[in-house]
Amino acid sequence: MNMSGAFAESFADARPVAQHCTELTWRGPRPEERAETISAWCRDLGNELSQELAQLFSGGKLKAVLSEPEMLPGKDVFDRIGPIAVNSLLRCGDSDQTMLLSLDLATAIALTDASFGGTGALPDEVPAQLPRSAAMLAEQCAAMIAQSIVTTNGSSPQVNSDVLVLSENAARLKPFSAEAQVAVFTLNVQMGAETEWKFLLAVGNDRLDGLLPGEAGGAMPMARPHLPSDGTSGAFAELPMPVEAVLSEFEVTLGRLDSLSPGDEIPLAIAGELPLRMGEKVLAHGALGTLENRMALRVTRLAHSPRPGTASPSPEFSA
Repeated sequence: MNMSGAFAESFADARPVAQHCTELTWRGPRPEERAETISAWCRDLGNELSQELAQLFSGGKLKAVLSEPEMLPGKDVFDRIGPIAVNSLLRCGDSDQTMLLSLDLATAIALTDASFGGTGALPDEVPAQLPRSAAMLAEQCAAMIAQSIVTTNGSSPQVNSDVLVLSENAARLKPFSAEAQVAVFTLNVQMGAETEWKFLLAVGNDRLDGLLPGEAGGAMPMARPHLPSDGTSGAFAELPMPVEAVLSEFEVTLGRLDSLSPGDEIPLAIAGELPLRMGEKVLAHGALGTLENRMALRVTRLAHSPRPGTASPSPEFSA
């Protein structure tokens, strides 16, 4: 069928105007291109961390090597980490890009020893509770790793990178579902000839491309409006965070723990203000009471804010 005259000319005029949306025309990298990008990213991140983490230790230069990813179901990742470890949920960008960092308690103790000038050897025995100094150093390492991830993928220095929350149980951080396919990296950090530490980095395979540099990483280019990253709006606003109100804390010897049995009674000393925590981080303090026949916590002050005068509770709240 031939078209001629004004009808054909109208189609000729319209042809250059026709466009397709990015979502339909964008193809992403081929598997071999993606594998090469991941390998280069592992190498560059290892080099970056060799320099950054060395600032925390006085034992000389570090050598950090990031392994190629191993693909595992989320449940297997949680099983590998175990029920108790030093786990951090890292924010690695302005969107909802997060990554799980995990290290065992023995490694956290060894890192602390090295930061004070020790050999950094893994201890033969690990305490039931991680010392505060070790927890603080682990959080500092996590913040450096988050920043290095952002730096390595070519993001600007203004892009957010920090530790969102810490927990001894990785599953509580909800970094990915138990059924998801997860890319698991092993970070080997070596100090000297004999000292070596291992970290685990894990991210859902569907989010891995967002960590890689440039369009070669495979993230589909999309125009997104700028949203404030204050937690009240944007991609992180709906991210569930486990929060706990701590009624009482106390120390028990290892011998006492070993002899616990049903029927034992443990006295509790309840403070006037209870800490409201997200992992190991105290967010606020509050007074215990009741609200509509249920236990409730009335927030009296935020963390690190000065103690105010006694505030009047709402009529429904009873201390």
